[in-house]
Amino acid sequence: MPAGASAARLLVAEGLGCTVDGRRLFADVSFAVSAGDLLEVRGPNGSGKSTLLRGLAGLHAFHAGRVETFGRTAYVGHKSGMSERLTPLENMRWLLRLQGLRAEQAELDEAFSRMGLGAARFDPCGTLSAGQLRRAAFARLLLCRADVWLLDEPMTAMDAAGTALVQRMIAEHRAAGGAAVCATHRTLEAADGALSGGARGACPSQEGALSREARGAAARLRDARVVNLSQPCQP
Repeated sequence: MPAGASAARLLVAEGLGCTVDGRRLFADVSFAVSAGDLLEVRGPNGSGKSTLLRGLAGLHAFHAGRVETFGRTAYVGHKSGMSERLTPLENMRWLLRLQGLRAEQAELDEAFSRMGLGAARFDPCGTLSAGQLRRAAFARLLLCRADVWLLDEPMTAMDAAGTALVQRMIAEHRAAGGAAVCATHRTLEAADGALSGGARGACPSQEGALSREARGAAARLRDARVVNLSQPCQP
């Protein structure tokens, strides 16, 4: 991006408020998300982090405020959103069709390989571990061509290698002009080792450095910003 140029605006939230069963979760929450941004939504349990993300994804109605998007969004919540009877591969094809998208078999295989699933992509989701289901859910992000990723506690159920992989995915997505809004209790910015492919315990398919262009773009990423929903539910 040329010096002095402003990043493309991808999402704007103004004056958001939400009440659930008569209890106020949050009020007057405003922020904007531009290309390259990482926005971390922080707050104690019950403060409305998950509800805020679901609202941004169009899965929950805010009682006040407005949300305007300028591109495609993709949401990964606490649950995988996949049928236990179907395999990750079958679920992926179905979910992409729901969005009017399709992927070639080679693209599907590459996405699951990158997430470290391998042969597990052929097993029913009901037989997979929580971490494997999480990896399968994140594989969809590699294929859905979304501009803004909405991620609810993305490191949940992830081991050390999975955590480094997700950090790297987010950094690469941002470097390519995307953005991420994440509900989290921890920082999501990747360490230098994760960006260079040197994270200890990384999946074999993830070994090797980023391209020179990708490393340069990642190095120019802005620091994460924080939206703090500091108050738990109030009457």
